[in-house]
Amino acid sequence: MPHIRDIMQTMDYGPAPEDSSEVLHWLDGHSGGIGHFIDGTFLAPSGPLADVYSPADARVIARLGHAGAAEVDAAVEAARAAQAGWAALSGHDRARYLYAIARHVQKRERFLAVLETMDNGKTIRETRDIDVPLVARHFYHHAGWAELLEDSFPGHVPHGVCGQVIPWNFPLLMLAWKVAPALAAGNTVVLKPADLTPLAAQAFAEICVEIGLPPGVLNIVQGDGATGALVTGHPGVDKVAFTGSTEVGRTIRRQTAGSGKALTLELGGKSPFIVCEDADLDAAVEGVVDAVWFNQGEVCCAGSRILVQEGVAEEFFDRLRARMATLRVGDPLDKTMDVGAVVSAGQLARISELLAHGQAEGAVLHSAGGDLPADGYFCSPGFFTGTGPGDTVNREEIFGPVATTMTFRTPDEAVQLANDTRYGLAATVWSQDIDRAIGIAAGVKSGVVWINATNLFDAGAPFGGMRESGFGREGGRAGMAAYLVPPSSGPGQPRPAPAPAPVAAPFGGAQDGPGIDATAKLYVGGRQVRADSGQSFTVTDANGTAIGQAALGNRKDIRNAVEAASKATGWGGVTAHNRAQVLYFLAENLAQRRAGFEALLARNCTPDLAVAEVDAAIRRCFWYAAQADKRAGVVQATAARHVTLSLNEPWGVVGVVCPDEAPLLALLSLVLPALAMGNRVVAVPSQSQPLVAALLYQVLETSDIPAGVLNLVTGPRAALARTLAEHDEVACLWYCGSADDAARIEAWSAGNLKPTWTDGGRLRDWADPAQGQGNAFLDRATQVKTVWIPYGD
Repeated sequence: MPHIRDIMQTMDYGPAPEDSSEVLHWLDGHSGGIGHFIDGTFLAPSGPLADVYSPADARVIARLGHAGAAEVDAAVEAARAAQAGWAALSGHDRARYLYAIARHVQKRERFLAVLETMDNGKTIRETRDIDVPLVARHFYHHAGWAELLEDSFPGHVPHGVCGQVIPWNFPLLMLAWKVAPALAAGNTVVLKPADLTPLAAQAFAEICVEIGLPPGVLNIVQGDGATGALVTGHPGVDKVAFTGSTEVGRTIRRQTAGSGKALTLELGGKSPFIVCEDADLDAAVEGVVDAVWFNQGEVCCAGSRILVQEGVAEEFFDRLRARMATLRVGDPLDKTMDVGAVVSAGQLARISELLAHGQAEGAVLHSAGGDLPADGYFCSPGFFTGTGPGDTVNREEIFGPVATTMTFRTPDEAVQLANDTRYGLAATVWSQDIDRAIGIAAGVKSGVVWINATNLFDAGAPFGGMRESGFGREGGRAGMAAYLVPPSSGPGQPRPAPAPAPVAAPFGGAQDGPGIDATAKLYVGGRQVRADSGQSFTVTDANGTAIGQAALGNRKDIRNAVEAASKATGWGGVTAHNRAQVLYFLAENLAQRRAGFEALLARNCTPDLAVAEVDAAIRRCFWYAAQADKRAGVVQATAARHVTLSLNEPWGVVGVVCPDEAPLLALLSLVLPALAMGNRVVAVPSQSQPLVAALLYQVLETSDIPAGVLNLVTGPRAALARTLAEHDEVACLWYCGSADDAARIEAWSAGNLKPTWTDGGRLRDWADPAQGQGNAFLDRATQVKTVWIPYGD
């Protein structure tokens, strides 16, 4: 044994293993296999059992049952039976249960940390100091939401039964992120943990029994992807929440299309880690340790694309190599280790394949080196240099302890490189110039941005992605809202069957008397333009009399409109006050031209209804003008020495497909909230009454709306809606039409995973402010961006 005086000279680490005897004893008690937890009862697994391996040494530590349709049916039925009673409890009573869960998690912190490390392979320092404390924090935080629910969300109700599928990289923490808000809101849960890491969920179920959680409120079914598909596709599930890969998220989007299920997806990422020339380089290097080598890089928001300003790039890479050489890789239960084991042999093989691919494409891999343990699934930390934006390792998630690097010259180039990805989960910016850092943060398309820090999490800070990193938020008020249904007047009557799609053939029927022929055009890029087809279709009134011709738009016209909207980026950058002034001006000009709108609308309704619709349209302009500068965001109370901002940001280009009823009012009711929040819009007006749009664009031309901010394309609703749904530059889509087409819209949108909002083919009374305007529209018109800024000592 070495003497202390020798150790003081060499400063070598000695072994510091964490005792695992309690967990081993617990595993012995489950040697018959890990089964399911349904209706408050632990069910023994049936059928073939799958092995569960310890990543640190590749030993089998448990056997796992896989739920089939019968078990999932039973779990959903139990959740449904328990939901009404659980929701009927007061918020205070539900808060007491969540508080008890938090306390019992804290009482078993060490046991849960060791279990998580043995199950997942991450180091005991991470499970002990980060994961398990955050689990308790989430249940405490959501106990607070349960207590305050009636005051904070008046009139809201729970969805019902939530189907939740969680990944293997943070087994217990992801469980807390999903279960805590669901229960706080009054929902019941059917949870499917990852089959690679099922143990924490089993232990959590035992805690729920211990604190007396009513049977059926939480149900856990174990299994692989097939079990997860049974949960997310089950007709008895009202809301689906999924964290995992983008491809599986895309499959779930298609699977749930047309089902009426609420859906939130937290998916993959390829997050930029931006280092400016004035950054504290040593702090940024430590940031890489936390961003890339934390949890073996198996983090969806890992800052795995390191972008360094040219002037300091070589110095930064030298410091990074030196720091990487000091990392200790080994037994994750040893408290001196920095990097543990990758979760499975399959994941290690995937990482190795991507690393080989990167080298084959010409990149240089810098590795920490040193001997890795002979047993288990270990990967040496590293980073690539010499990669290009199109290299595979820069496009695909490695999901291991290896980053890529590139350089940039200017902050604008850094933003361009950062956004050169299909993902948009998180970003990190390092700069001592806070103006520069905030400017870059504003330009990066990510749901979360950390400034001079990385991988900070808190239950009060919304977390979630943009673009193909998914939609919806977890944590904070936005995360709580995802598990609630806002007040409404209830579902309307089914919308009548849609009229046949318009065609360019001559009408041949009755029409108004002779006059100067005028054919309505499209409105694209601030100009009246002819349809790409060069054709028009006849528009008739309620009596079947032809009253005019409208442009017959096609997919090329939609693409032109999206291109125009994509270029009108300045609209989101103007002040909310300026946007409000434009909408007020729109109301003023609409009022001046009201006689023409009333006359046109009266061809399909009574004169009194036409007057009422124009009045309501003018009021709606005022209401959304008033809202434009009232939804800036909030400051969250999170970690010490930080200000955490939750900002309501526009989506970008929003597609809007309007119904036939109330052609003016419905169009403005859908377009105005998007414009008020800074979006640009491509709208498909009423298919049967499109001439209203022709009058409207004459108003737009005198209302100071910048070119490309609002574009109107008339024609066949379903065909134009499909082009919007499949267009990658359309970030969000709202659809009012038939139920069948609403389902198709949701499925078509899976290409770039744009969120959709459909009415399911149900009518709404657009003249009723409770149905035709409100916070629900404004909430759908924005996405939350969370920015962590250093603040204080």
